[in-house]
Amino acid sequence: MIGTRRQFIQSASMTAAGFLGLQRHLKLNANEKEIRKAPTVTQPYQSEETKYGDLLADPKRLLDLPAGFSYEVLSVTGDTMSDGLKTPGDPDGMAAFAGKNGKVILVRNHELSDNQTFEGPYGILNENLGKLDPKKLYDPGHGTRPQLGGTTNIVYDPNTRRVEKQFLSLAGTERNCAGGPTPWGTWITCEETVSKSDEHREFDHGYNFEVPATSKIGLVDPVPLKDMGRFNHEAVAVDPASGIVYQTEDREDGLITRFIPNEPENLQAGGKLQAMVIKGQASCDTRNWPDKGQPRFPVEQSMEVEWMDLEDTENPCDKLRENAYKAGAAIFARGEGMWYGNNRIYFACTSGGIAKSGQIFIYEPSPHEGTKKELNQPGRVMLYLEPNNSQLLEYGDNLTVAPWGDVVLSEDGAKEQYLRGITPTGKIYTLARSSYVGNSELCGVTFAPNHPTLFVNIQRPGITIAITGPWKISDV
Repeated sequence: MIGTRRQFIQSASMTAAGFLGLQRHLKLNANEKEIRKAPTVTQPYQSEETKYGDLLADPKRLLDLPAGFSYEVLSVTGDTMSDGLKTPGDPDGMAAFAGKNGKVILVRNHELSDNQTFEGPYGILNENLGKLDPKKLYDPGHGTRPQLGGTTNIVYDPNTRRVEKQFLSLAGTERNCAGGPTPWGTWITCEETVSKSDEHREFDHGYNFEVPATSKIGLVDPVPLKDMGRFNHEAVAVDPASGIVYQTEDREDGLITRFIPNEPENLQAGGKLQAMVIKGQASCDTRNWPDKGQPRFPVEQSMEVEWMDLEDTENPCDKLRENAYKAGAAIFARGEGMWYGNNRIYFACTSGGIAKSGQIFIYEPSPHEGTKKELNQPGRVMLYLEPNNSQLLEYGDNLTVAPWGDVVLSEDGAKEQYLRGITPTGKIYTLARSSYVGNSELCGVTFAPNHPTLFVNIQRPGITIAITGPWKISDV
């Protein structure tokens, strides 16, 4: 429905007032160190392993955690940042990097589009847009309707449990969903869209961008990494041995792709994009949906893969995945979170499985990944977990690998939103539950590289949280 400018301002003002009330509530409680004496959460959930015990109801109604765990609120949508802009809304994928003197630098996505000005960094009417150098804005929207996605950096001291600064680091992109860290200290942020230039957009979208993990306030030059493909990007993971970047695609018939750069650690120099093919099974459907009549893709069976070169990666008609599938590439059910750890690549397929409640895959790269020698010793993919039980896993989304080997993933389900853990033996346990009103998805899970702290976002209304507690780091 199209309303008047006055109606828009009134609506946006009410939303802003709601954010202010949330900020006051959180800041009053953010530094409390009360012992949890709350009752056990009664909402049904299951764990295959009782690693940390039952969840306890959070009296602040934000995040339910096991006994001994606590959290700090680091950032709330609408907060004024160190650069004078507003903290953007819809925080999503995120990674943590080691800073100087034990500090942690978070690089955080914001899954916003041009019409979400009440959650954007420039004010309800984009009145603070003039504070930016126009050259640092990927898509200024002809000067009137800029894209509001991008990234922010947060500098956090885990010892004092204080945020020292936060600022906008990438501007003018659209729907920055997930991404992944690189071994050379940057974050690859991904646009989850295939929108094209139009009366509002100056450029096509659907690309990846690279953002340094820096504590210096300022915007990165917004250079789209076009050779990595234009599609509904979700997440990436980098194999440090080869420098190859792996990618998920959030579509019900998405591809798993890899990008082989022409120059290691220089993604702007271009490279080659390829799609995963299950060896001996052309056009393999890994989704295991019962209504498709396809043979079931086996669980816990390692399978050799091949990689197929992709053409026309600018994908102007959004047919890249369809053409690749017809040519032999495998398809996956909404590929989302992806992370490198334990010398392998983990990735989640949100709606895969017989119950369409989620799958977890593992890809083990070849020792000769990306070279001709890999034909003799190919990489292998395995459907690691398919619980088909929404009380164990419902729509697994962003995931990360803990320094001690556990996989931790966040949910984006239709009901309650949990953080789940997976032990190295493949057992699922429940780590946290979002108890904020509205059941907004949890996302952006990532561990500090130099401190036992887990960071996570509650996407709406937009809250970034640091979790500490008695991690069982010896279970490897």
